[in-house]
Parts: sequence; structure tokens; C-alpha cells
Amino acid sequence: MNLRLLAAILLATSPAALIAAEKSPTPPAAAEAPAAPKRHPLRGVITSVIADKSAFMVKHEEIPGVMRAMTMLFKVDEAAFKAFKVGDALTGLMFRQGNTWVLEEVKPAAAAAKK
Repeated sequence: MNLRLLAAILLATSPAALIAAEKSPTPPAAAEAPAAPKRHPLRGVITSVIADKSAFMVKHEEIPGVMRAMTMLFKVDEAAFKAFKVGDALTGLMFRQGNTWVLEEVKPAAAAAKK
């Protein structure tokens, strides 16, 4: 074996070289965009309006494979908040944002949705 190659190998694997390698910054992993929350179609009826949270309590139908029918709180945008009232049937896309359930793309639903 070539003496220069042996010296390079020994130098590269010396404790000082290994410590320096541990302290050197590693390139960041490829930046991955966080996955968008999965949205699920929802159909229900507004049972109450919570003004201070800009939210509706909605009694919704079962969302197959996601959750059973229940009544729960959904934050909505200002346009939906102004356009709907208690007793209105609606459809929309629900998703979880942190600890909050959000309903977007809110639209009036057929009267048959009232249960």
C-alpha cells in the first residue's frame, strides 16, 4: 500500500478528524413541504352559531371511513359566517388544523339534509 494513502487513511480516521467531522454542519435534508391536511366532504345542519369563535356547531352525517355522525364545532371563514344561520343545511370540506376543525367551501345543501 502506498505510504501516502495509508497516512491519509490514518489521518482521516484519527479521533481529532472524527470529532471535527461531528461538529461540522451537515447539509439540510431536502426541504419537504408539509403535507396539506386531508379534506373530507361533509353534509349537515347548523345547530348553533358561536360568534366569538367565528364557528358553527354542525350536526353532520357520517363520513364513511373517517367518523360517525355527530355534532361538532367547525371554524368557518367570514363569508360563510355571515351567509348562514341556525337551521341551515350545508355542505363543505372539513379538515383539522392543529386542534381546530375547519369547514371550508361551505355551500347551501338541499333541505333533505336536515335530520
